[in-house]
Amino acid sequence: MSKTLKKLYVSLIFLFMYAPIVVLAIYSFNDSKFRTAQWKGFTFKWYERLFENDQMLGALQTTLYIAFVSAVIATIIGTLAAIGIHNMSKRTKGVVMAVTNLPVLNPDIVTGIALMLLYVFVGIPLGRTSLLLSHITFNIPYVIISVLPKLGQLNKNMYEAALDLGASPAYAYRKIILPEILPGIITGFLFAVTLSIDDFVISFFTSRTENLSIYIYNAVSKKYDPSINALSTLMFAVIFILLVIVNKRSVKHEEN
Repeated sequence: MSKTLKKLYVSLIFLFMYAPIVVLAIYSFNDSKFRTAQWKGFTFKWYERLFENDQMLGALQTTLYIAFVSAVIATIIGTLAAIGIHNMSKRTKGVVMAVTNLPVLNPDIVTGIALMLLYVFVGIPLGRTSLLLSHITFNIPYVIISVLPKLGQLNKNMYEAALDLGASPAYAYRKIILPEILPGIITGFLFAVTLSIDDFVISFFTSRTENLSIYIYNAVSKKYDPSINALSTLMFAVIFILLVIVNKRSVKHEEN
């Protein structure tokens, strides 16, 4: 395959991936309040109404709270789990990774129904707590997958040399291992935040609390609100900027 065809192929992939987002961003400035492709004029009123919609802002607050809290907890647990898995024997590591990858391979609807039945059986009410636990559960495997490659790139001699020089295992991990795997930890954290914000199916089955995805589902099924376009555009812009910053930090870390 020639370089021109390769570039064309990659360009088409990016076009199909980002064209809907570009259209969404453009129509967040459309003066029309209907779901039509007709352009009625340029306006900022949907952004203004976004900050006047208390129900939408409440759903956004719930979404951000669940996303960041679940991501922090999942990152801590996932990082510790990745370190433990990395130190296992090859056979045990393969078995544990197969079990760890089950939530990733499972359809969301299966995970959502399974967690809902578990909460009902245990007696946990379906609300913000069950929603938080669900997001922590499906975020942990993605953190493990992000951190493990960085652990595989480590030079074990550095850790052993620190122990020989009198450092405690905890101190050696904190000063030597963690700085080296930090890009993987940050990637796992951002991955967890993004997946939590994006999730609908698991949230729908495991909580009666209305987060942003459930709010959008209910709003679109009843009456279309163009403020959703404005909110989606702002969220995409913020996440895109964060990913650019993290990518630049990772490049600088690798160069150093």
